[in-house]
Amino acid sequence: MTQILIRFLIGGLVVSAFAVVGDLLKPKSFAGLFGAAPSVALATLGLTVATEGAAYAATEARSMMAGAIAFFAYASFVSWVLMRYKPKALWVTICSIPVWIGVAFGIWEVGLKQ
Repeated sequence: MTQILIRFLIGGLVVSAFAVVGDLLKPKSFAGLFGAAPSVALATLGLTVATEGAAYAATEARSMMAGAIAFFAYASFVSWVLMRYKPKALWVTICSIPVWIGVAFGIWEVGLKQ
């Protein structure tokens, strides 16, 4: 219960800080980049270092980076399909999820598997 409370507090503070940074930047479309995901990741890594140690947190951090790379590949693919063929966004985003999963597992297989 204590960890949940700490995650809530740290996450809320860091989300607020990232929201302020996003609000200060121009164009305003950058504000979404500074949303909840980075702050939750930082709070999780901080708690992991405190409870499990730095080596375990390093493994989590590498996994988070692989997930971010996979998401970038997914978002790039979805953007390309939407701009080129002009289909409905819902179908493209749903049908492209295997791209995200494939890239994530590919990175895991090549670089993270132990």
